[in-house]
Amino acid sequence: MRKKAVLITFMMLFVLSAILSGCGGGNNSAGNTGNAGNTEAANTAGQNSESEGTKKTKLSGKVTFLTNRTDMIGKEYDEYLKRFNEKYPDIKIEFEGGQTDYNQQLKVRMASGELPDLMFVPDIPNSDLPKYFAELDDMPFSSELTFKDFKSYEGKLYGITTGNASSGIVYNKKAFADAGITEIPKTWDEFLAACEKLKQNGVIPLSSNFKDKWPLGSWVYDLPRLIENNPNFPNEKLNTDTPFTMDNGYGKSLSLLKELADKGYLEKDINSTNWEQSKKDIANGKMAMYYLGNWVINQVIGVGAEADNIGFFPLPYDNSGQTRAGLSPDFFYAVNKDSKNLEATKAFLTWLIEDSGYEDFAGFMSPLEGRESKLPQLAEFQALAVELQEGVADDPEVIQISNKAQIDLPAIAQEFVLAKDPQTVFDKWNKAWAKAKKDLGY
Repeated sequence: MRKKAVLITFMMLFVLSAILSGCGGGNNSAGNTGNAGNTEAANTAGQNSESEGTKKTKLSGKVTFLTNRTDMIGKEYDEYLKRFNEKYPDIKIEFEGGQTDYNQQLKVRMASGELPDLMFVPDIPNSDLPKYFAELDDMPFSSELTFKDFKSYEGKLYGITTGNASSGIVYNKKAFADAGITEIPKTWDEFLAACEKLKQNGVIPLSSNFKDKWPLGSWVYDLPRLIENNPNFPNEKLNTDTPFTMDNGYGKSLSLLKELADKGYLEKDINSTNWEQSKKDIANGKMAMYYLGNWVINQVIGVGAEADNIGFFPLPYDNSGQTRAGLSPDFFYAVNKDSKNLEATKAFLTWLIEDSGYEDFAGFMSPLEGRESKLPQLAEFQALAVELQEGVADDPEVIQISNKAQIDLPAIAQEFVLAKDPQTVFDKWNKAWAKAKKDLGY
């Protein structure tokens, strides 16, 4: 009986409390009820937000990052870590410097099962990506990513581009002005005329770094597909036994490079070039131009060039007046699927993409769509209304045939430029391609 009485008393107090609460608002009770509801929702949202924030900052663990940017270790990476730890104080980042052959080093570690938590995707078939790397479709910016198909398999994302580069002419503005070049060349004939003026003024018009081979990449990977106005042009080699012809993208592109060499617009001795020295020569005006990706801009500035003295414009590869340039991704981040600190690693990767500013430091365009570059040269480039043609992923079958035929496009460019009869160079490699294609059953 006593328990029943207590219960009745409690219920009466509860009802009285509710009545008094309803009366407290006077004639504005409806408005107060609305405010009370909003306050409750706001409090709930605040609690959820706080919980989410606490979850983020409470992530902990050690993340190892194997990077090829050894020049940033002890410098920019230290500053990155300081900023990152302001948000995630309990995550420790350890930067490991990749050796000269990063790709081979990573493959050795893959074979031994000793992968770091975060790395760049090595040169492996996309079908092997799930064996080693975590899916990244759950990253908060995944819908904004560019070049998602490059490192995906069966609809799953495994690699995220560190940044994107466009091929174009990086040039010394003072060298142009001193040679009497007052406007950016918009046609191939105008480009040749500019080269002649530079040459007459004692300046090497274009630094090709011919001997090093890899700097010829823009001439064999980007320009052929631009000339064809076909992003998939490199993969269409699969449909022919003669992929290299004088009248297609490869022949036309390499003919332009050979014309520059024959006219004396490249280094005086193209067989003895020096990459590091060339950056200094572009910076001080002994050389005027590169045909490379925009990533080289900050490197030239880094060796002494005044930032406002370095410009960037698309190579005018014909006389149509077009402004088209290739857009390609750089290295791709990947996360070890067996990482003991998977969420911490993903948090660091998210921070690298969204907050680090690495793309501006490295001279890249953002890996996220619609982000404006802070690099003045890229702003200048984009102001020219350049049509950026995005590359497409290499067809695995084309890669397989190329490997069997030992096709090395920059090496073919070297042979082509030095040959008295470039057609013989194409004949040799067409034969190798056709044989490899047949042997593999394609």
